[in-house]
Amino acid sequence: MAKSKFEYVRLYELDDRMLKNVWMVVRLDGKGFHKFTEDHNFTKPNDKPALDLMTCAAKGVMSELQDIFLAYGQSDEFSFVFKRTSTLYSRRASKIISTVCSMFTGHYVFNWSKFCSTPLKSPPSFDGRVILYPTERDLRNYLNWRQADCHINNLFNTCFWTLVQKGGLTTQEAEKRLNGSFSADKNEIMFSEFGLNYNDEPAVYRKGSTIVWTSTVDEETKRKKKVLEVLHCDIIGDKFWEERPELIV
Repeated sequence: MAKSKFEYVRLYELDDRMLKNVWMVVRLDGKGFHKFTEDHNFTKPNDKPALDLMTCAAKGVMSELQDIFLAYGQSDEFSFVFKRTSTLYSRRASKIISTVCSMFTGHYVFNWSKFCSTPLKSPPSFDGRVILYPTERDLRNYLNWRQADCHINNLFNTCFWTLVQKGGLTTQEAEKRLNGSFSADKNEIMFSEFGLNYNDEPAVYRKGSTIVWTSTVDEETKRKKKVLEVLHCDIIGDKFWEERPELIV
């Protein structure tokens, strides 16, 4: 940048470099997605193509920012976990958040027509935040929280829309019916009244989507290469982590 008498204004910029040697997690959430999903006729309680589009956008971000070693998404949100050793943008919070947000939104819009039949009627947008986690337990508990949230919300939504779509209740009546209910109550309603076993629901709805880097062999060159793998599995228990010890280093 050329020097001039106006350069002093740079001194007003906030130094927002984040603490070193801790995991950075950027979480994106859809902004105004309740209206957005209605405007674009998303299927209730879950729209598989829309969820696949979210995963596609997340994979696009991870392909461009390879300091991200894991991403977890559900509904209209995605969390991206950066390596502890990452020095991306000198760990400046504002640049990292804005880059992840813009990349994700760009991939979401660019790939829209590949997944959704309804033409894009309004621009989607996502807000973002970055959180620092100093220990492995803190990081895992963050991811546990998001997957537990996925289960709680999806169980409610599945039962709610079953009451509306198959039980003939209005949305107000369904909400009143479920007010104060527990997980066991919702499972019982679906099974006893509609013959539905919640555990038979696709894992992508119940568990969310976890994206990690994995090694494979290129069929042409016979050389190892890194590819992104999408999993719909439990990440609260130890098995996922014990099978992938290289993730937490």
